[in-house]
Amino acid sequence: MNLKLLTDRLLLKTVYGPVSREITNLDTDSRNIRPGGLFICIPGYQVDGHDYAENAIHNGAAAIVAQRPIAVHPGVTVILVPDTRRVLPILANAFYGNPSGKLRLIGITGTNGKTTTAHMVEHILNESGVRTGMVGTLYMRFGDEMEKTVNTTPDVIQLQRYMHSVAEKGGECVVLEVSSHGLDMGRVRGCDFQTVVFTNLSHDHLDFHHTMDNYRNAKELLFSQLGNSERDLMKKAVLNADDEASRYYAKRTSAQPITYGIWNSADIMAEAIRSTPAGMAFKLVTPWGSRPVMLPVPGEHNVYNAMAAAAACLADGVSLDAVHSALERFPGVPGRFQEVDTGKSFGVVVDYAHNPDGLKAVLQSARQITQGKLICVLGCRGERDRRKRPVMARIACAYSDYVIFTSDNAYNEDPERILAEMMSGLNEQAYQNWQVIPDRKEAIRRAVELAGDHDRVIITGRGHETSLVKGNEVDVFTDEEAVIHSLQSFHSGAEMSSSEKPFH
Repeated sequence: MNLKLLTDRLLLKTVYGPVSREITNLDTDSRNIRPGGLFICIPGYQVDGHDYAENAIHNGAAAIVAQRPIAVHPGVTVILVPDTRRVLPILANAFYGNPSGKLRLIGITGTNGKTTTAHMVEHILNESGVRTGMVGTLYMRFGDEMEKTVNTTPDVIQLQRYMHSVAEKGGECVVLEVSSHGLDMGRVRGCDFQTVVFTNLSHDHLDFHHTMDNYRNAKELLFSQLGNSERDLMKKAVLNADDEASRYYAKRTSAQPITYGIWNSADIMAEAIRSTPAGMAFKLVTPWGSRPVMLPVPGEHNVYNAMAAAAACLADGVSLDAVHSALERFPGVPGRFQEVDTGKSFGVVVDYAHNPDGLKAVLQSARQITQGKLICVLGCRGERDRRKRPVMARIACAYSDYVIFTSDNAYNEDPERILAEMMSGLNEQAYQNWQVIPDRKEAIRRAVELAGDHDRVIITGRGHETSLVKGNEVDVFTDEEAVIHSLQSFHSGAEMSSSEKPFH
């Protein structure tokens, strides 16, 4: 694309050098710049892109966008702007030809349930014949093609590039998980959402947002940025009537609201909810009619996810029959209440639950389908909100028969301090059903060893993740693999007798 066409969109700029030149690629990482590329210098939390402008030029950059003066090289155009982070989405959207304008874009935000709801929406739309891609925590996916993601909501350039790719391949819709970090950092600026969905708001990410009000306000951006034009008035905001934050968001969007809920009156409701060994049975009541649903995943929280997905798809024009049929064939999500095939008389579940409400929901769901004891393996991440650590420890002990506290991704924080902060939430008189095993593989092995007939082990925190990070050390494994390895090791040794188990 011609550099002049890109820079013409920038209101305030000072240009040094020619603008009549073609730009072949753009990026904020100097290592990805190719000959003819445009490098945008973004000041980050740990590194400043301005310090890598020379690297970008060495790799062939034809132009640099910066917000402070840098050395000018012959043959390299420098564009100075007040705020590079602000102009980044303008440049990326223009370079990739406004891809969201060629797609129906559905955004999903909330503390818990984003990933499952996004998968449900994608599944319903694809089953109904709408070629749909998805971007979120696990991957970016369209058809059989899949690309790993680093963040729940990718950076602006990666997101615009992927939507462009989906549109070029004949895609009609993209479902996007929208995190509070992504909203706060402007990653979805330039995205023309047609429908936005709110799942719930609870304690999480306060290491970044500091207060619940800031956290709530960050998510508000998804609704307030829908716009106010006549076209924008036809957009849809899907809101959880059972979460008080929905009333706040409803006042801050010009989109037409459609609500869902269980307890409070809503446009779409679930009635006669029953937990069964096969999943959740309920009656889906909508303005388009009612249907009995047998959802093949457990937990009331997944009933909420199903209603949110149904509301988004019904509002998008999908028939109630198609929604009903797809929900009953929903295959689940990797790492979200994922049953591990043990071949034993007890069950093992791997789940991503990593905040208080998510942990409580998964343990309550497990309790409903467990005849025996519930054994929980729990760790808390380093360099994340420290205030939730003792809260999660109390929840684990309150909703489980036995808890093994262990490590999660510690990053550069001391794992022993993380565990100590978790333990600070436990009153020894109230909770004595726990032990600490810092090594995660050993903790999983111990949990499996403790399980008896009809018990269930719940391993939380990592879900689909494949690496455990401690400082500069990276141990590559999944929790599912650790379970299977533990089971194999029992074949070569004696299993613990019931008299040796702390609760049998």
